[in-house]
Amino acid sequence: MKIRTALSVTAASVAAALMLGGCAAGEGSATIEEAPEPAASAGEEGWSDDVLNIDFATYNPLSLIIKEQGWLEATLGDDVTVNWVQSAGSNKANESLRAGAVDVGSTAGSAALLAKANGSPIQTIGIYTQPEWSAIVVPAGSDITSVEQLAGRSVAATKGTDPYFFLLQSLEEHDVALGDVEVQNLQHADGKAALESGAVDAWSGLDPLMAASEATAGSQLIYRNIDFNTYGFLNATEEFITTNPDLAQVVLDAYEKAREWAIENPEETAEILSTVAAIDLEVAEKVILERTVIDLDVVPGDTQRAVLEVVGPIFVESGDVRAQEDIDAALDGLFNTEFAENADPSTIAE
Repeated sequence: MKIRTALSVTAASVAAALMLGGCAAGEGSATIEEAPEPAASAGEEGWSDDVLNIDFATYNPLSLIIKEQGWLEATLGDDVTVNWVQSAGSNKANESLRAGAVDVGSTAGSAALLAKANGSPIQTIGIYTQPEWSAIVVPAGSDITSVEQLAGRSVAATKGTDPYFFLLQSLEEHDVALGDVEVQNLQHADGKAALESGAVDAWSGLDPLMAASEATAGSQLIYRNIDFNTYGFLNATEEFITTNPDLAQVVLDAYEKAREWAIENPEETAEILSTVAAIDLEVAEKVILERTVIDLDVVPGDTQRAVLEVVGPIFVESGDVRAQEDIDAALDGLFNTEFAENADPSTIAE
């Protein structure tokens, strides 16, 4: 097992300054428990901290692999306690990052940009997948067959997440004003339930819940566009990046190991998703094999920025971000490529 020595830690005043930042507009408001107090450095030959708080999510299959395989625990050993926190959506991951409940959290790229533009002190340190994880969904038997027909209807979507931004882009693409649609701000699972019960007319859905609704309730996808789905972003707090760069590197190394494992074992990856998400294996296989690109470059860069440059002005128009200058500043400061560029899966213990 290869262990890196801890890198130097910056002054506490710098770390404290990096923690400052406001809440992102348009996201949920559930209370997040405070994270454990930061531990002292383990010393020159040890790890920089003795706790790593990291999320896992059913929309991030690589996180499920890392957790299931226990690679972080095996690599960090008894010196570092790994706390896994489940994220129910990008908005919840952003809440956890802002509250310090997680050091590393997984969101859609659009949600990361929204949080950063509204003052959240985070940076994207890696790309986990390119999923087609959102579409416009209607219940079985619905008379709605196009985005234009959403005018005057109610649509469930989780604000602060890719499905919400997918809805905004879809409406704009089809010349439907946002004010003409009644958006119900429901967490993803609640949106699925509202759709299937008839409480809303449509849902901007998220996989694997969307695929499950197709399989079990006969729900229909009336509009798909992978270009409106931003990439999966792995984000870290600036404090964590500054004070625990050794742990940040281990996380990226583990993600690259998980990527290689998922590419070599797609069926097993689907089985893990099926178990964690409590969905049928056939549904999980559809998500992994048909709707998720895993074999891609982990380093965030021009491709992801180009996608976000399209989404950014929509945030300003919808009132989720104050001004385009905030979007531009966020784009300039969002990506930290160092850890992804140096990712080495061979450092991760089995």
